[in-house]
Amino acid sequence: MQRFGVTGLSDSGKTTLVCRLLPQLQSRGLRVATVKHAHHGFDLLADGHPAQAWRAAGARDIVLAAPDRFAHLRETGDDGEPPLDRLLERMEPSDLVLIEGYKRGGHDKIEVRRGAGDAPLLAAADPTVVAIASDRPVLAAASLGRAVPVFEIDDVAVIASFVVSHCAIAGSNEPMLAHGTA
Repeated sequence: MQRFGVTGLSDSGKTTLVCRLLPQLQSRGLRVATVKHAHHGFDLLADGHPAQAWRAAGARDIVLAAPDRFAHLRETGDDGEPPLDRLLERMEPSDLVLIEGYKRGGHDKIEVRRGAGDAPLLAAADPTVVAIASDRPVLAAASLGRAVPVFEIDDVAVIASFVVSHCAIAGSNEPMLAHGTA
């Protein structure tokens, strides 16, 4: 299972890019999964859901199943957040998993930059950032000292082609392409 990350500052458009990449990658015949890192807690159980009572009574694992989906919720308690590799091991096989967040993960990533902010490039301190998607010009090579392709953030088909090529995903409906750098 190939991995490719989408990283960036808060509200830079990471989720939007992932949502736009999914149909592009699937149209190439790829089975794509996703993982999102949540810095803050979350709860998938709606208020008043019966499974909330199970959790309150001490259930560590809760599985909810319906004809069209299932969810496995695990309370980690004092064990803390599981490492990304352990989460990926639990997933069904796919051609590619898009990983949103996990800035410090060792997998290759594209940095998403949106807006006129002057924050330094994450790629400057992170060699796993192998591309940049932005809504404004970025002079990456000059500031990074290495060649990093820069894509227009709305050119999702080109970004999807880069991801497929970069990850060398066999079986896609697309030839492996070389991409220029900026």
